[in-house]
Amino acid sequence: MTTTVCRDPAAFAALAVDWRALHGRCRAATPFQSHSWLHSWWLSYGTPGRLRIVLVRRGGRLVAAAPLMLTYRPLPVLVPLGGSISDFSDVLLDDSCPGPAAAELAAGVHRAARGALVDLREVRPGAAAEHLYAAWPGPRRRLADSVTLELPGMPMDDLVGRLAGPRARRARAKLRRLDALGIEERTVPAGDVPSSVRNMLRLHGLQWQGRGVTPEHLRPRFAAHLARATREMVGSGDAVLTEYRLDGRVMAADILLMSADLAGGYLYGADPELRVRKVDITTMLMRHDARHVVDTGRGALSLLRGTEPYKLHWRPVPVTNQRLLLARRAQAPALGLYAARITCRTWAAGLARGRMTSLRGLRTRLGAVRASGAGRP
Repeated sequence: MTTTVCRDPAAFAALAVDWRALHGRCRAATPFQSHSWLHSWWLSYGTPGRLRIVLVRRGGRLVAAAPLMLTYRPLPVLVPLGGSISDFSDVLLDDSCPGPAAAELAAGVHRAARGALVDLREVRPGAAAEHLYAAWPGPRRRLADSVTLELPGMPMDDLVGRLAGPRARRARAKLRRLDALGIEERTVPAGDVPSSVRNMLRLHGLQWQGRGVTPEHLRPRFAAHLARATREMVGSGDAVLTEYRLDGRVMAADILLMSADLAGGYLYGADPELRVRKVDITTMLMRHDARHVVDTGRGALSLLRGTEPYKLHWRPVPVTNQRLLLARRAQAPALGLYAARITCRTWAAGLARGRMTSLRGLRTRLGAVRASGAGRP
């Protein structure tokens, strides 16, 4: 095996064919490790001179890859490409030789790190990066990261059947409402993806207007990345972009990203008029995505990161991502301080969320008391 480090964006672009082949031979890989997603992300978000992609070949065939970049926090740290807009990060290992490839990749990342720490965020349980972590020759730490939610790959009727009686009845009523309105679904071909993504993001902005939209979703660099990556992924079968039409108008659109065992709804946009017409958008999207998961034989439908109430309504299984921290032996003290800082920030964020939840509950109770008082003679 031979190991190299790719620092040239043009060379990264030229890896497309080999990368796609390796991605297909790594069953643990998610859509966020595809060349289409990562290279497009680099074009929108990459910093010149920071690319550090460790590549392992055996007899000329790519058998391992760690898509990394150098950043400063303020210490030098190697982090995965894909950033915060990617729900999972990972390395790629050929399933025919995961052990030897992981050992060689660990040695390559160890050399490439030099004086930097390695911080692999949002690593899904069972990811290829776990082999890298096991083979790492220096200090290492494993921390909990974001919680993702997953549903089993089953038809919509079965997902509804998992709900408690009253919720199941409400869900069935919402499905009947969708059928009565005659909402039509259109799978967008690759050539139409850029214009469809632009419209989806417009609808996304409308649906969140005045309710705290994620700012990044409205920025031009995100729009450029999503249109570019989705077009390639639709063409390769790694994504499905669907439009939902009512009375001939596109009223909603969503992107479903897919890997060997998993499909996940990444982003959607919906016209506020749908809510006025009493359309439950989550139920509409869930039915489409669940049907696609079943039709393609995938084992799970991921609701990706976040534990929002509308997701919890469906009784998903929580899955906690991992944060894998790696260092050279000389950086052991820095690794300890870095991990402690992460732990403190996580604790503080959890405390702040708890206080906000308590405040919202207090406001709700006060509102109820005032309403009760206002109704008295």
